[in-house]
Amino acid sequence: MPVLKADEAVITAVKEGVQRRLIHTDELMMAVIDFNNGPWKDPDPSHHHVHEQTTYVVEGEIIFFCEGEQEQRLKPGDMFSVPSGKEHTIQLLTKTAKLVDSFTPLRKEFLK
Repeated sequence: MPVLKADEAVITAVKEGVQRRLIHTDELMMAVIDFNNGPWKDPDPSHHHVHEQTTYVVEGEIIFFCEGEQEQRLKPGDMFSVPSGKEHTIQLLTKTAKLVDSFTPLRKEFLK
């Protein structure tokens, strides 16, 4: 059984104050995203991708924005999903946050 221990995971700096750890199979990817650069005055720029995405809020509070949907304030324990091709983004409301994203198919651009 493949295991990735937190203290052995490769940490990738996404941008200042944002780090990512990954684990994946051939068809499914999980990314743990740690934020320590909040709160944000404005949302991150929105984006879209062909991947289906689900996200679990582990820590912190965010606002989730998704094309065609009402914005949602989310706290630990909340989740959201994003269909393929839909514009979406978040705004960090707290100093820190931790999100767990799952993607299918793999986000190959995340792999080095």
